[in-house]
Amino acid sequence: MDAAAATCPLCLRPGAVPVLAFEQPSARVLIELIAHNHPRWSPEQGLCRRCLAKFDRLLVRLRQYHPAFADRTYWIIPTPVRLDTDDRYTGRGVTIAFLDSGFYVHPDLVKPDNRIRAYVNILKEHASVEELNQEITQPHVDAWHGMMTSVVAAGNGYLSHGVYRGIAYEATVVLVKVGSIHRITHDDIRRGIEWVIAHRQEYGIRVLNISCGGDYEASYLVDPLAQAADAAVRAGIVVVAAAGNKGHEPRHPVIAPANAPSVITVGGLDDNNQLDWSGFRMYRSSYGPTLDGLQKPEIIAPSIWLAAPILPGTPVADQARLLELICQAPLRRVKAVLQAHPGVEPILDQASDQSPVALQKLARHLMRANNVISQHYKHVDGTSFAAPIVSSIVAQMLQANPQLTPQQVKLALIESARRLPRYDVDKQGWGVINPRRAIRRALGWAQMPLPHDEQPHRNGS
Repeated sequence: MDAAAATCPLCLRPGAVPVLAFEQPSARVLIELIAHNHPRWSPEQGLCRRCLAKFDRLLVRLRQYHPAFADRTYWIIPTPVRLDTDDRYTGRGVTIAFLDSGFYVHPDLVKPDNRIRAYVNILKEHASVEELNQEITQPHVDAWHGMMTSVVAAGNGYLSHGVYRGIAYEATVVLVKVGSIHRITHDDIRRGIEWVIAHRQEYGIRVLNISCGGDYEASYLVDPLAQAADAAVRAGIVVVAAAGNKGHEPRHPVIAPANAPSVITVGGLDDNNQLDWSGFRMYRSSYGPTLDGLQKPEIIAPSIWLAAPILPGTPVADQARLLELICQAPLRRVKAVLQAHPGVEPILDQASDQSPVALQKLARHLMRANNVISQHYKHVDGTSFAAPIVSSIVAQMLQANPQLTPQQVKLALIESARRLPRYDVDKQGWGVINPRRAIRRALGWAQMPLPHDEQPHRNGS
């Protein structure tokens, strides 16, 4: 078989030798998993050893930690797998600051080692350390959004045995509360950015993730929030901001700080929880041009089907725990588990007279209907979560080459991205982020151009 004939049908790498024999005991499930991610693939086509090893690892991870995997109709692919990231780079030595409505000391950030370097509440300038510690350890409603964004980027998957970890799972974080879940103002986001600039050297902040936006549209030339974001970049901080989620509306403005020229603005990709590009499509993210005529976003990243933590100590956490217990319980124990948790899930309570098999089937249905992965995680959507994915990849790049400037980081990201075919350029910018190519650009900065097959796809192909 010559090199041309030996191209892998999945990764298209020339010279790969297809593996046609599936000899593992789990072959049938493995074939189903590959076919789920690549619907046009068939076992007769084979695949290269690298792709086979990748799916083997994914299968092991899902079986280790996925209560609903038994029926093989529902699984959520971990973010590092869906983006095929380079595991050698974990964000070690890089600090990411997050601006959000609130935060919580989730185990994925503090166990076995506490990687939260600082927590500050912009709304409480004179709060004591004790007050702030109490605030961040309480599972209040303001905490869930920032908890999710920070863990999506830098969580180590402690509660999932490492399965649902972020890309920069060894990075340290600084958490800056700039509002509440009900309202985050233009001015408070600006104050949060200014705090990060003032403390960047103290905490070694290299990346600033902003998964929130101001409350009005304005030119960056006169808007204090956009100017603060640009000032952070001039201070050496890579600023990453979510584009917003109004792409399906007649007006879909990109507002500050995402409208600032130097900010890396992130739009949304819907990868359909698959690895095959043929199923990729745009998420409903906001896009430009801005009032100043700037095209935003620059890049897109997964914005749906993303594993994120459930806020502990809440009714949602109680429901998720019950669903997992029922799914995993031996049939003889299913009704006893349900009886021990009255009032947690009314639909299950109403069905308590059904058979254990029916109850487990109903519990799996409720997991899917409520986006529950397990008692600790659910899948979420929004560009609020695409932005921290990009921030985590930036942390990888800075670990690979700490000398990179914010401008070099942005250029490497857009030059290594790949555009989605059939979608307008104004909605996706330079296209889907590609972590491996971006890191190669970071490592080889200003030394040599990328090989021809690594050049960015500027023609939509």
